[in-house]
Amino acid sequence: MTRYFSTPENPSGGRLEDILSELQNEIVRRSNKLLADNRPEARAVLHNNIDILGWLGKCVKAAQDSTRIVNSIGPPHGPDEPPRIGEP
Repeated sequence: MTRYFSTPENPSGGRLEDILSELQNEIVRRSNKLLADNRPEARAVLHNNIDILGWLGKCVKAAQDSTRIVNSIGPPHGPDEPPRIGEP
């Protein structure tokens, strides 16, 4: 199974908000290629991408808020210590 998130066991993983932001960036790059295409299919995909960007923006804000909450508990723990929040 692919692991995306940073954990004590996967320190090279990312934070949720960073991964979502990368998705936003990729959608923007792809959407820029559609701007000059006036076909209805391209317009529909561009419209969908704009909606998705809005939803991702809300997700990024929620993920940032969750990170802030967890960080307020204390610094990250090592792999042999219990997590700051939730079950081990």
